[in-house]
Amino acid sequence: MSLNGTYENELAFQAERRRATVEFIKIVSDLWYDKSIELVLFRNQLIDRNVSEILNLHEYAGEFVQKPISIFDSVEIAQAIKTLDLPPAKLDIGKLTYEFHLEDQKYSNATAFVANKLKDAKKNKDIKPKDVVLYGFGRIGRLVARELMTKTGKGSQLRLRAIVTRGAIDQTVLEKRASLLRNDSVHGDFSGTVIADLKNSALIINGTTVNIISANAPEDIDYTKYGIKDALVIDNTGAFRDKEALSRHLKSKGVNKVLLTAPGKGVPNIVHGVNHLENNPDKIDIFSAASCTTNAITPILKAVEDTYGVVSGHLETIHAYTNDQNLVDNFHKKYRRGRAAGLNMVITETGAGSAVTKALPSFEGKLTSNAIRVPVPNGSLAILNLDLEKETSVDAMNSMMKKYALEGDLVEQIKYEMSDELVSSDIVGSSAPSIYDSKATIVRPNGKNAILYIWYDNEYGYSHQVIRLAKYIAKVRRFTYY
Repeated sequence: MSLNGTYENELAFQAERRRATVEFIKIVSDLWYDKSIELVLFRNQLIDRNVSEILNLHEYAGEFVQKPISIFDSVEIAQAIKTLDLPPAKLDIGKLTYEFHLEDQKYSNATAFVANKLKDAKKNKDIKPKDVVLYGFGRIGRLVARELMTKTGKGSQLRLRAIVTRGAIDQTVLEKRASLLRNDSVHGDFSGTVIADLKNSALIINGTTVNIISANAPEDIDYTKYGIKDALVIDNTGAFRDKEALSRHLKSKGVNKVLLTAPGKGVPNIVHGVNHLENNPDKIDIFSAASCTTNAITPILKAVEDTYGVVSGHLETIHAYTNDQNLVDNFHKKYRRGRAAGLNMVITETGAGSAVTKALPSFEGKLTSNAIRVPVPNGSLAILNLDLEKETSVDAMNSMMKKYALEGDLVEQIKYEMSDELVSSDIVGSSAPSIYDSKATIVRPNGKNAILYIWYDNEYGYSHQVIRLAKYIAKVRRFTYY
């Protein structure tokens, strides 16, 4: 065949792939909006993705499992899912496709395979939607709002009903709130519509009314006036950090659960995927989602502890600067943080090393920790230097972590990265709180000391952990197949 003929064949094949991807996007949307069934590809979101993004995700999937995962396979499995009568669910089509290749001799067709794999879905109990109130509307609050409104679907899980802020609400204030939700210098534009509605003191987000409530104290609010009942309040102000202060939310009419997006005192500190099942939302009303760094390192530490055992270690987090630092040199109550954040690397403390013990008690007294704030607005790196009980190697450590990323209780938390060229901006927008850099792993010759590099989007990845925990607290977790 001539070179020109080969090129024409390549063009034809790419056209077929893109047509198949368009069909796949339609099935993903139909399942989501008609049946509240969310498809993901090895935990990567598929809703609102374009053709090129979905094809790139398939390339990653194939490299991850070291077997071809084509868009044509995904279409076949998605079509099979669509034919079944399933309750609301979250299904990893990458895992299903991978397993279908391994087991295709057992089944006559894809529908028979999918029906068998998802046979337990109908055992899942019906879920009752939960009203959500965001108390505060800063970096985490806005990202949580974006995600909740993007994934509202038929409203069968979490329903964002109100946002509480301080100060008077006028047209200028509402427009500014709307603008901050629409546009973000780090995470880009919101893929939806936001309209300021002064008459009703609300933001109309994707056509849905979200009330904007002004209050100086939690107990002053009567949420039932807005039709809100038994709500979960997600407090992202940072103003209330202990059980007594957070309990003030429960004095509001229309609230029965509280979730703090920071480390909390006197309340369970939860890293979803690690210790959430140890805390029953039927018996506990106030929870903490711990910190972004704690959510980044704890899943990795659990995997290492369960496999090799950890004698001791040190955490150094190379962290993006945060809003509490100064743009230019000025007074700050903490040492060094007063220096210009965009111009300096700033050594400071982190409580993540000790906070791990709240989720993993076996680490009591084992970890020291410190932090360096660096001149990037988002995207951080945790370096774990661990002394191990059992010997390992780079290949063994990486294989173990890849297994945890592929199956088990931590698949939502750990993303396994294989790129030699990975840098901090590449991980911005990742929904996993722990991004394991397999190419950077170091194990000393004695096999008893490992240095692991864990990237994390300290805003977006953490916000997803908050939402995962919120769904657990609200008891709206769907059937999942990972």
